[in-house]
Amino acid sequence: MEQSNNSEEEAVGPSEDDALPSLPPGLSDSQAVELLWQMRAQRRQPSPTLPDTVTRLTAPDGSLVYLVGTAHFSDSSKRDVATTIRAVQPDVVVVELCQYRVSMLKMDEKTLLKEAKDINLEKVQQAIRQNGVMSGLMQILLLKVSAHITEQLGMAPGGEFREAFREAGRVPFCKFHLGDRPIAVTFKRAIAALSLWQKVRLAWGLCFLSDPISKEDVEKCKQKDLLEQTMSEMIGEFPALHRTIVAERDIYLTHTLRQAARCVEAPPSAEKVPAVVVGVVGMGHVPGIERNWDKQLNIQEIMSVAPPSRFGWVLRTALKGAVLGVLGYACYRAGGGVGRALLSVPAVQSLLSSLRPPPAP
Repeated sequence: MEQSNNSEEEAVGPSEDDALPSLPPGLSDSQAVELLWQMRAQRRQPSPTLPDTVTRLTAPDGSLVYLVGTAHFSDSSKRDVATTIRAVQPDVVVVELCQYRVSMLKMDEKTLLKEAKDINLEKVQQAIRQNGVMSGLMQILLLKVSAHITEQLGMAPGGEFREAFREAGRVPFCKFHLGDRPIAVTFKRAIAALSLWQKVRLAWGLCFLSDPISKEDVEKCKQKDLLEQTMSEMIGEFPALHRTIVAERDIYLTHTLRQAARCVEAPPSAEKVPAVVVGVVGMGHVPGIERNWDKQLNIQEIMSVAPPSRFGWVLRTALKGAVLGVLGYACYRAGGGVGRALLSVPAVQSLLSSLRPPPAP
């Protein structure tokens, strides 16, 4: 899928088990559209009773956003999402995902559980290729945390987003937006914001994470007071990390929710009417989105990624040097013919050519 206007959009189509209304035969296209619109309007509850995790926001043009705060490993969050979408019959559903994580929407739980637990060399190499050495390694460490929770709970992450995707497909004319900042940008900005010592401390903590977690612990993440206390503790230790991973994404999510909350055209006259939007985000983003809702936002400044530092180049060179050392030793043990064969491989030639210092600023 391609990104457009800082948000990801896909028209959600019905599947076999969708509860889309049946239409009488013989209708023209315009009649069918008008009838489906009326059916959806009848289903939409004017004053719905929604879960406590839902926050209602109003746009200047009267459009409504129902923000569902979730915990990412929670069955009750899935129910909250389904209840909200069925009650308000939205024009748009926005979820806290970007294009790099969209695959989790269509995977089944069994596959996702296997993927979350299976962190192998190929995944490490892919993360480093896509995001650079430091950001790639940090992504792998965070995957390890996710795998730890997955193993403890026996539950794959992102269930609330898959539930939102399914429910959106059952609402006529409902569009589906990926509303989060690209994860590669978030990782690179987060790593650039940390000092070397902070990077070491963070990596050490993630490597040796082993505390048990229960479903009750996950449900506590939906309690705003407890969550804000936890956030405060994290801010004290890694303020730069909180800014890039939480606060900046609050701004980005607010921006995409505002874009989604634009008036829509109602058939048959194409009259502009306020939109109804459901946003599905982690509970930790809800306070920030509320604070930013009426502010002017500068998205460009949170999308830029600084060029790699001298330290990053030195680290990459050291890693590549280690790889070359292993290759050299293998060539020595195997003989000159094997060595020449290895040096003829394009990947090895590319590795050798990349061992040059970056141009002076």
